[in-house]
Amino acid sequence: MKVILMEDVPSLGETGELVKVTDGYGRNYLIPYGKAIKETAHNIKIFEHQAKQLKDKRDRIKRDAEKLSSRIESISCTVAKPVGEEEKIFGSVTSMDIADSLKVEGIEIDRKKIILDEPIKTLGIYNVPIKLHTEVTAHLKVWVVKT
Repeated sequence: MKVILMEDVPSLGETGELVKVTDGYGRNYLIPYGKAIKETAHNIKIFEHQAKQLKDKRDRIKRDAEKLSSRIESISCTVAKPVGEEEKIFGSVTSMDIADSLKVEGIEIDRKKIILDEPIKTLGIYNVPIKLHTEVTAHLKVWVVKT
């Protein structure tokens, strides 16, 4: 049986691919759960239309992420923390602190998109990557200063 995948299926294929599967797998799992549709001329036309709409939507999301990236790279955020000996911060600067400072600038970013390999524990200037899209990463300049 040949089916058109409506979503990515691990170890089988990606959205839009035409794959050959066993009759039982297609009839009992893929089609009822909406993961695939049977290959017919009508279904191919419907899927091509949906694929075009999906591509347009993905392009629009990527353009929006690129605009947000340029806006983020044009600003810098300041995070003030209390400091002890040798200019070490009490605690650390986390992705939540950076997200809060971005919120003050008028940019709302999910803290999970802010990529910190390890929390910042010293004063200074840091370039912090923010993954906005699978293909778009912005770099924010973060100033860590003492209060």
